[in-house]
Amino acid sequence: MPILQIKVRTGARSSVLEQCADGSFVAKLKAQPVDGKANAELIKLVADRLGVSKSSVSIKLGASARLKLISVNE
Repeated sequence: MPILQIKVRTGARSSVLEQCADGSFVAKLKAQPVDGKANAELIKLVADRLGVSKSSVSIKLGASARLKLISVNE
């Protein structure tokens, strides 16, 4: 069960997930952090990038913060 560290930036023109040299990720999301829309978009983006279902991706830490720890069950 890998744990990913992702820094989130909202309000981007398009949604992308980029990996940094240190192994962490930066997610640029179109959605604003209102009513969980940004978190839902992040989960979908991570699931698509890793080729797993959305139900196997969950936010373990930082649901209301910019820096999140994401758990992936394969």
